[in-house]
Amino acid sequence: MQESCFKCRHFYVTWDQRSPRGCRAYQFKSKELPSVIVKRSSGLECLKFELKQGGNI
Repeated sequence: MQESCFKCRHFYVTWDQRSPRGCRAYQFKSKELPSVIVKRSSGLECLKFELKQGGNI
């Protein structure tokens, strides 16, 4: 099961209204969650997921 980007240390929210979600590990911003883009483009679950410190959210 895929972990949520919101729990990943690489995920961040941008100021760009057209691309409000970003991934530091893959170095891109998008409208959709980065894990969705990774799955669609590679066919694989995100391999860069790392739980945020205190990530019991």
